[in-house]
Amino acid sequence: MIMEKVKLGNSEIEFKPLVFGGNVFGWTIDEKQSFALLDAFVDMGFSLIDTSNNYSHWVPGNSGSESETIIGKWINKRDTRDKIQIATKVGGRRIDNSKPNLKKEYIIKSVEDSLLRLNVDTIDLYQSHHDDLTTQIDETLEAYHHLIQTGKIKWIGASNLSPERIEESLRIAEEHNLPAYIAIQPEYNLYDRVKYEEQYEQLAIDNHLGVISYYSLASGFLSGKYRSLDDIKEVKRYDALKNRFNARGLRILDALAEIAHSQQASMSTIALAWILHRPSVTAPIVSATSIKQLEELSRAVEIKLTPEECYLLDKASS
Repeated sequence: MIMEKVKLGNSEIEFKPLVFGGNVFGWTIDEKQSFALLDAFVDMGFSLIDTSNNYSHWVPGNSGSESETIIGKWINKRDTRDKIQIATKVGGRRIDNSKPNLKKEYIIKSVEDSLLRLNVDTIDLYQSHHDDLTTQIDETLEAYHHLIQTGKIKWIGASNLSPERIEESLRIAEEHNLPAYIAIQPEYNLYDRVKYEEQYEQLAIDNHLGVISYYSLASGFLSGKYRSLDDIKEVKRYDALKNRFNARGLRILDALAEIAHSQQASMSTIALAWILHRPSVTAPIVSATSIKQLEELSRAVEIKLTPEECYLLDKASS
């Protein structure tokens, strides 16, 4: 698969523009399936894998370390470290429902645990998963500074922080000569556009931040697999999907279906291609549970949407 690499913000992380979302490892797919999908992902020429130190704590019986552990076993078994980049997170909710924690001591302990599970010496992108308003920003950045100095991490990013806190973090980093976030990870897709476009996009552009979008298919809504509430009655993500079946949502699905037909591609592929056509977005995160699904999603990097097709999708989702 021939495609250009992209650079993540002001970092030295370069990768082909699709990110594998590791939230499915140890949740909807087991270790064997996870290995097969990771093998296929790398064989297709992709390299950036995104996970967290708390995936997938929401599954009954899980500890919240399953995803990193599976990735680490795969790296050890396949000897793939030089072919991939690892992005993980700290500060999210844990199995005990504890609040986000970005205190220096906690971060330093957490990175050691993640390195051990991932079976790596350094993490390429270490991200603040959720904001901890009880901790001073400089304390968090000082922890990251220590980890960069000791070679435990290379670059830092922010996932679910408010634009105001990201902006303040960038200011403090510059004033105190501390590491600055080089990337953000917002929710962004054809259905959920407003928050990113109105609150984060200009911030990202002005500060040359890389943008890795999550929920790129709106919890599967944009796949076109479901066209009514009846279709999702038995679906695990019912609560995330139920409110999308409105006039605007159905308009988006119709537009996707029309373009998918003309492009000889799936609706999921077109939805991802639309994100890739957004100049401020570096790459979308995708999660797949089968090789066929991954192959389908990977086609997004090859799709060239016409100006008319982009307009049709923009209009439908406005």
